[in-house]
Amino acid sequence: MASDDAFKVSSLKGKVALVTGASSGIGAGTSILFAKLGALLALNGRDVENLQKVAKQCTDCGAAEPLLVPGDLTDEETVKKIVEQTIAHFGRLDVLVNNAGILAMGSIETADLAQYDKIMNMNVRTVYHLTQLCVPHLIKTKGSIVNVSSINGQRSFPGVLAYCMSKAAVDQFTRCTALELAPKQVRVNSVCPGVIITDVHKRAGLDEDQYAQFLVNSQQIHALGRPGEVEEVAQSIAFLASDAASFITGINLPIDGGRNAMCPF
Repeated sequence: MASDDAFKVSSLKGKVALVTGASSGIGAGTSILFAKLGALLALNGRDVENLQKVAKQCTDCGAAEPLLVPGDLTDEETVKKIVEQTIAHFGRLDVLVNNAGILAMGSIETADLAQYDKIMNMNVRTVYHLTQLCVPHLIKTKGSIVNVSSINGQRSFPGVLAYCMSKAAVDQFTRCTALELAPKQVRVNSVCPGVIITDVHKRAGLDEDQYAQFLVNSQQIHALGRPGEVEEVAQSIAFLASDAASFITGINLPIDGGRNAMCPF
């Protein structure tokens, strides 16, 4: 096999990718890695200032200037405009990364319906809607979709009930749409991270001391003895989006340091 074929794994050169939740965390890391691999990017996020910083990091890698399509994905008109602007700018779409999502603490006793609705709307409904609008364009390019789920969708944890339910829904959505779109050669997969060092837990309510203790505890609940890094998830997203994963569809891939194989919370 020629050397250029042997490592087509992570080359996304020339592929148009729409990444949601790109202003921080896994979305930002994925955007920067995609830029390094030659992708043309449309970046969505609610924090415009952070989105601009991520875009600069992309261009600093020598990539083309990303198209910024900021906005709240729970607004249906915003979602429509994001897709329209992406297609108008690039003329095509090859990869959709559904990364945007939120985390909130709460149990069946403490979480009200407002929290449930907020999480399900953001983590599930927006993924359904954006994917639905992107599918006609992805069919034309025989593209791929990578949904960012969580190990919480595969394993049960107390205290984050609505979040766990939302990620289980994302994994089922991934499998069902993979079967529906396979005849049209569009691949659909999800990554399911364990604890990854981002700001998501702080945004969910943990203070600095609580978060520090949370990371210490994470050493015990991941078989590899540590939480993960954004880059480690981004690399897996890039693989699944690339031609190297051309015979992979319908998987929910744990990126969790072995946590899915363990019994402790």
